[in-house]
Amino acid sequence: MGIFQMTKTVLRNLSGGPATRRYPAVAARKGPITRGHVVFNPATCRSCGICSRRCPSGAINLDKEANFWEIDRMRCIACGECVEGCQFDSLTMEQEYFPPVVDRVVERYHITYVKPEKPAKKPKEEGAGENA
Repeated sequence: MGIFQMTKTVLRNLSGGPATRRYPAVAARKGPITRGHVVFNPATCRSCGICSRRCPSGAINLDKEANFWEIDRMRCIACGECVEGCQFDSLTMEQEYFPPVVDRVVERYHITYVKPEKPAKKPKEEGAGENA
């Protein structure tokens, strides 16, 4: 009985089409919760680094000294952890898929925000609080 079941399955698979879509020739299906790719807005970035620390694949790199933010599209798994962690809404997740590539794509953005310096501490006054 097992050989007939296997033969039936093999014939059905050979006569049918592929089980997957031929992306990008055939457009991918999109649902209401489809995660496509991460989009970065450098104007609202405050270079806190939460996105790079929350990225499980290490696709996001932030260099505060050189003021740049970059994402390696080949390493990004579009999980959305960086988007959820961004407090300033600099990262969003669009439903459109990133176009297929054959070479490594690293997008680099220049961050314009400069973190303000902390105010200097006031020196303690001499003699204050001492009993004379």
